[in-house]
Amino acid sequence: MSRPTCVVVLAAGEGTRMRSSRPKPLHHLCGRPMVLYVLDAAAQEDVRATVVVVGHGATWVEKSLTERARADLHLTFVEQSEQLGTGHAVSVALPTIVDELGDSDGDVLILPGDTPLLRPSTVARLLSQHRESQAALTVLTAVVEDPSGYGRIVHGKNGRVARIVEERDATADERLIKEINTAIMVVRASLLGPALRRVGRQNVQNEYYLTDLIAVLHEAGHVTQSLVLEDPSEAAGVNDLLQLARAEAVLRGRINERWMHRGVIMWSPENTYIDADVELAPEVSLLPGTVLKGRCVVERGARIGPNAVLSDVFVGENAQVATVEATSARIGAEARVASFVVLGAGTEIASGEVVTPFHYRTH
Repeated sequence: MSRPTCVVVLAAGEGTRMRSSRPKPLHHLCGRPMVLYVLDAAAQEDVRATVVVVGHGATWVEKSLTERARADLHLTFVEQSEQLGTGHAVSVALPTIVDELGDSDGDVLILPGDTPLLRPSTVARLLSQHRESQAALTVLTAVVEDPSGYGRIVHGKNGRVARIVEERDATADERLIKEINTAIMVVRASLLGPALRRVGRQNVQNEYYLTDLIAVLHEAGHVTQSLVLEDPSEAAGVNDLLQLARAEAVLRGRINERWMHRGVIMWSPENTYIDADVELAPEVSLLPGTVLKGRCVVERGARIGPNAVLSDVFVGENAQVATVEATSARIGAEARVASFVVLGAGTEIASGEVVTPFHYRTH
């Protein structure tokens, strides 16, 4: 079933636990700002527009996403100047949502900007179930052993989701529930505005909780349901540098698996680090300790490492690059670059050229 969809990405938070002046959505994972992974996951077939709610570092976030987001994404930015909760953030985006969807009876997919492990296939499944069941709202949930810190999913007698209770507001019995809120949901556009107007601030945080939409719609007799994640780690949020490192390890594992399935040889995958925008050909060999950053391109049959660190480097077919540090350089086909060589920005190594150890080269 197809239905026009508007995506709303919540990227206004300051992220104080990151201990950084950089806005949280722009912290890098595998060479890319974290929020770009969320935008990629949300880029589904029926999406007409993507609204990004910005706040802390708004100009920085807008500039970064405008420069680096996929060209086919229709991005619109709205600013949440006062931080009054997730429900308020979506209310700020509501006029833009109405403009983008017009009179069509579409859906609004809402995602936090700090869930970079979410897979596009999971978002597709969420939208599919929501539409096939004709639900008013479908929330993505996860069942975990330790639900501490998360909102709990409370089901009604009919099995539908009756409400979500934040841990700060939960009773002792509600805190025993292991099904948790991921903050990812899809809502019928025609119901979103009226439901948001009924969301109040009667909670410990004195904020407008987006999760209160569920109780509002459920009490009005609408179908409110959950889709439980098969892999709970997909919805893991990133709130500090430790969680950032854990998310990066997962993403690097996915990147390495993808390239090995495409014919790239890794002598030690757990000690090989490849950024998301790197391009590798089949039969490339990567020795332990290899780090490929930025937009490296490595052609068929090339061998890199051990302990090479290349940033934005082109490596031609069958070239051999040992323990080398190179930035914005070009290494021709069949070239041999020995260990302990540094190639500065703009350096070009000709096809078949041999560079002996302990050299520093610039253009």
